[in-house]
Amino acid sequence: MVSHPIALTPLSPLPLGAALQTSGCTFSVWAPFARSVDVNWKNSGGNRLIPLRRTEEGYFLGNLESVAAGQLYTLLLNGTTERPDPASRCQPEGVHGASAIVSSTFPWTDQCWAGVPLRDYIIYELHVGTFTKDGTLDAIIPRLRELKDLGVTAVELMPIAQFPGRRWGYDGVFPCAVQNSYGGPEGLKRLVNAAHAEGLSVVLDIVYNHLGPEGNNLRDFGPYFTDRYKTPWGDALNFDGEHSDHVRRFFIENALYWQTEFHIDALRLEAVHAIHDKSAFPFLIELARATRARSEELNRRFCLIGESDLNDARLIAPESLGGKGLDAQWSDDLHHCLHVLLTHERSGYYADYGGGVRQLAKALDHGFAYTGEYSTYRKRKHGNSAHGTRPEQHVVCSQNHDQIGNRLVGERLGQLTSYEGLKLAAATVLLSPFTPLLFMGEEWGEQPPFRYFISHSEPSLVEAVRQGRKAEFAAFGWQGEVPDPQAETAFTECIIDPSRCGERHLRLREFYRELISLRKETRHSATPLDYKHEVFCYESQQTIALLFRAPETSFLVLLCFSEDTVELSALTNLRGSWRKRLDSAGEEWFGPGDSADTVWDGSSEIQMKPFSAVLYEWNTE
Repeated sequence: MVSHPIALTPLSPLPLGAALQTSGCTFSVWAPFARSVDVNWKNSGGNRLIPLRRTEEGYFLGNLESVAAGQLYTLLLNGTTERPDPASRCQPEGVHGASAIVSSTFPWTDQCWAGVPLRDYIIYELHVGTFTKDGTLDAIIPRLRELKDLGVTAVELMPIAQFPGRRWGYDGVFPCAVQNSYGGPEGLKRLVNAAHAEGLSVVLDIVYNHLGPEGNNLRDFGPYFTDRYKTPWGDALNFDGEHSDHVRRFFIENALYWQTEFHIDALRLEAVHAIHDKSAFPFLIELARATRARSEELNRRFCLIGESDLNDARLIAPESLGGKGLDAQWSDDLHHCLHVLLTHERSGYYADYGGGVRQLAKALDHGFAYTGEYSTYRKRKHGNSAHGTRPEQHVVCSQNHDQIGNRLVGERLGQLTSYEGLKLAAATVLLSPFTPLLFMGEEWGEQPPFRYFISHSEPSLVEAVRQGRKAEFAAFGWQGEVPDPQAETAFTECIIDPSRCGERHLRLREFYRELISLRKETRHSATPLDYKHEVFCYESQQTIALLFRAPETSFLVLLCFSEDTVELSALTNLRGSWRKRLDSAGEEWFGPGDSADTVWDGSSEIQMKPFSAVLYEWNTE
């Protein structure tokens, strides 16, 4: 079959927004229903209006000479409506202030950087505002070395597109502007450059399914939204209606901007199930094609990672097989199965995950626990088969910002399970065949919460958010008052602090470090095609066995979720000589004392302590 790819037609000869060039500064604004658009130049001598010329497609273009980085401007629509630039690169005065001209020059030192392969990703998710006391991008840089020492290979930043106030991030309204309180565009470039120097990829969390309510001016410029679809945050973005080519261009150019201007290695796409698009050439496919082509031009690896709650493998299937062509997706089923086994919670969507170790074993085997079965929570069938997808295409975790922040009081897993449970959760994720993700502070069992917090300036909006949070928790039946998301303490109590670590916390971090080291060792022994895994479930003993086979050696992971010590016997196809490499119950990990044999012949019984994990390697000596 001959393929005829759809061309990415440039809709304007200039990049959107204000782009500083050697010959001046170009401006490009899409405002199809406006009669006129003027650049309102704000300088020390007062305002100065510069009219832009209109194209047939509704773009207003212009070029100004003698422009320097840092100069402020707004856009004046029809001579009456003054707004910041929707494609602003910088909002030094926040979402309601003027936009600023930004220089694209930066002393990069990563010219030889090609990026980490997806197969080697070990992701560390963090929120810039609460990862350090300073809450800036620059403040992360001194912490990069300890993340590398832990074994992390990719740092994921929760959204940094300009949002109101200084706290959250998923209510951003200027997709191209790096949050001013975080350090702006220069701060992000310094962080990415430093991360690459440490051998760490940088993943940026971006939101293409909605914009926040405060400071959202896109409607003033054009039909960016549609009322044909609804999202939990209001009208959906217009990706398939009239004028949608220009809306798509805005967001695809945004992705290429992060990829090119900031050397970002991957984008995590928030809630792609809320990107409504019934067109024959979906936005996500167009986005994947554009970033893939740019990756080839730059000779740097680049990944698109989608977040979806649909369990739809078509998201990561190749376009040639009818898929969307994304590189990976967040697969939450493993988290949900693991969470219920460790906490016994069964409210809300956890009602679907009471299948015990058998259900977790399916998630470990297939990537999804639901592949078309009936969902009690959704009251319909859910998911499809992930057959044909690669293990690294599934990003899994035991904690992330959603699963913690969307709880009533934002409890971390350490407040809901035991120390042994934390170690078992870590082993399940880090020794799984999938791409693991850690949430900031989990490696030392951080106890303070991670809550949803806001800093809106409009009282009516603050109250609407408060009421919305209360309604959101109704299905879970959690008892107690919903913390006020606008309160200062809702934010400050979430700032992590490794200096509070005691001996048990530091030992847990070493346990994580050892798990990551062993994970890397198991994968270095084979190529992706040679590396196979099998999953066995021993339901009566509440234990799962993961067998990883490679040409040179094999590894066996035993995960015990029993509340009592169990005896495992007659394990399938495992006869031989096995050498124990790790036992979470060991006293060196502050456990109750290991009981599994140091050397095992594959036929005798193995004793497993409650909530423990053991790793064996095929003994070739």
